[in-house]
Amino acid sequence: MKTFAAPEMMTHVPMCTHKNPRTVMVISDQSDLLKIEMARYRDISVEYAETKDLLGILRNSADKSFDVLLLDTINDDSAAFAHINRIIKEDALIVCRHPNLDDVAANTKHMEILGNYFKIIMPYYNGAGETLLLCSKEYHPTADLILQRSDLLEGQQFYNCDVHIGVFAMPQYIRKNYLGVIRN
Repeated sequence: MKTFAAPEMMTHVPMCTHKNPRTVMVISDQSDLLKIEMARYRDISVEYAETKDLLGILRNSADKSFDVLLLDTINDDSAAFAHINRIIKEDALIVCRHPNLDDVAANTKHMEILGNYFKIIMPYYNGAGETLLLCSKEYHPTADLILQRSDLLEGQQFYNCDVHIGVFAMPQYIRKNYLGVIRN
């Protein structure tokens, strides 16, 4: 597996989907590679935190503070997502890890919790053999892709505007398994 693919996909998909991201929170125990990718964006305020005290971090964050949140952990705690909803802005989006798509029961629970807060919930391939979930209050990851921002990025080894759109293609069995749960 290419180690550069996952951080590029976790970072650039949301950053090139949101119309005007200015404030970002990254919650990860391995944020070094995510920091490299976030450094490609100018005039962005980024806060980094580790996942070990997720609820504490979220409780101590101000209301409506973030345009984008990257959650590099699997979490099915409804309290955590209630806090995430509180600290993100009205047009925000998040990317989070989730159970393997073959675990339909765990993913359905996870996506139903997210469905309380987001209009759009779409899994996508991270380029390293896993999928992530993009959850958005307003922006659609393929319809609202900011091509100019995506095309002007430099230094990626995996991500580009074509990959951005392509990673949202899902096999038919996934569509059937998640009918009514995935929101696109």
